[in-house]
Amino acid sequence: MNDLPRTDFAFKPTLVGQKVLLRPFLLDEDAPALRSLLQDPEVGRLTGSDHGAEDPEPWDEAAEERMRAWYGSRHEQSDRLDLAVVDRATGACVGETVLNEWDSGNHSCNFRIALAAAGQDRGLGTEAVRLIVGYGFERLGLHRISLGVFAFNPRARRAYEKAGFVVEGVRRDVLLYGGVWVDDIVMSILASEWERHHGHPAAAE
Repeated sequence: MNDLPRTDFAFKPTLVGQKVLLRPFLLDEDAPALRSLLQDPEVGRLTGSDHGAEDPEPWDEAAEERMRAWYGSRHEQSDRLDLAVVDRATGACVGETVLNEWDSGNHSCNFRIALAAAGQDRGLGTEAVRLIVGYGFERLGLHRISLGVFAFNPRARRAYEKAGFVVEGVRRDVLLYGGVWVDDIVMSILASEWERHHGHPAAAE
């Protein structure tokens, strides 16, 4: 198999499920949700971007500019895929999902997802995982997609397992949060596994 062409990652698709739609960011439309996501201390804790400081940095003009510069440039990236997660029931952006850290020689990449409170506990996350992972295997020709989930986030781990990710091991004491060390659980899914169950491992058993 030849290395994946960067043009595959440069193309930003719209992926449609029953509950969610994954699409390129529309900055003016999505900015309020993204701003809320980045300011949410619980999201910061679960993603490891917040270390439990008592006084988090205030959201100021510089933070707003950084956010707009980052999300405004996602469509230009040829080596990663960043998509907004949209709740089809409301049409509102509720988070983001990403394929990044692309290793073209080994046909693998990393996966991450972050959802605001409005997008949680309704199965939106599990469907979003299945949509982008399926795209990675079926359209981009990936062989392996991996992720890390902190030990204090069992809800996310269950969502990943529902989509077919399996635990590979544990990186110990990766995150220092509120003075306590937290393990990072490494999970992955292979193309052969996806071909067998298409994100529904329980149905394939």
